[in-house]
Amino acid sequence: MLKNDLFLKALKGETVQRPPVWMMRQAGRYLPEFRALRDKYDFFTRCETPELAAEITVQPIRRIAPDAAILFSDILVVPRAMGIHVELKDNLGPIIPDPIRTMEQVNQVFVPDVNETLGYVFDAVKLTKEMLNDEVPLIGFAGSPWTIFCYAVEGKGSKSFDTAKGFCFSNPVAAHTLLQKITDTTILYLKEKVKSGVNAVQIFDSWGGMLSPVDYQEFSWKYINQIVEALAEVTPVIVFGKGCWFALGEMGKSKASALGVDWTCSARNARYLSGGNVTLQGNFDPSRLLSPIPTIKKMVHEMIDEFGKDKYIVNLGHGILPNIPVDHAKAFIDAVKEYGN
Repeated sequence: MLKNDLFLKALKGETVQRPPVWMMRQAGRYLPEFRALRDKYDFFTRCETPELAAEITVQPIRRIAPDAAILFSDILVVPRAMGIHVELKDNLGPIIPDPIRTMEQVNQVFVPDVNETLGYVFDAVKLTKEMLNDEVPLIGFAGSPWTIFCYAVEGKGSKSFDTAKGFCFSNPVAAHTLLQKITDTTILYLKEKVKSGVNAVQIFDSWGGMLSPVDYQEFSWKYINQIVEALAEVTPVIVFGKGCWFALGEMGKSKASALGVDWTCSARNARYLSGGNVTLQGNFDPSRLLSPIPTIKKMVHEMIDEFGKDKYIVNLGHGILPNIPVDHAKAFIDAVKEYGN
């Protein structure tokens, strides 16, 4: 039994004394112990070595003590498993040297045996569970099919992903074929993560906000919802779409246990748009962690007041930034723990 199950209670919509708190990218570059490992091992070595991934996952649990751990990994392990070559370059982000631009290339992408291609992730889950020793739940995650598609077609990060969008609109059959392959792989991958021991999963739709509401339904939500439908039977699912406030109504009708919101959507709007019944997660501006500590604590308490303590998980509106002082990150967590005292 978990010693701290606040996070799982919030996902079920149960009444809690205070909301749970964790931070996206909490296992990351703001921690000196993370940077020490980063300087010794390249990115995919860290992802693919279960001992390193597990150690990185538990670092923030020791240091700032959030109410949930999130497995250290990357959304791009999925396309790599599907035969898409991905490189990660420091300060440049992910690069796909041979981006997908034709139906012929789409046909070469395959739905893999996830145990063969991604077994290292499931080993990392098992090892992390041992190291956590039932202190807090463990979250597994994947990128949304649309977000993976964006990288695969664009070939790199982008401010607008015009090439990826253009491929959808000029070659919709190829686009939907690729999106379905990513979806099928993601379902297999997340189901195996649950079997290995994660307590919940989150789908990151980082680039969903690039699409119009109509195109979002066709090229992103349709595929995310397939994942939600397949996983909701076995685990709670959180959907986080950055810039996707316009889809909260549709998301709120789904089987998702919680919806993440970024800092551009107020608590009041998020509750209203999502239908008012689903647990919400977010939405502190990550840059706000550069504020003085007393300001951070005051703002966190105000945020909880706005969302309400129930059906709410305190989090940032996107990942923590690398330049955040550790004591500021800890102040964010502590402010939640002090709420109502």
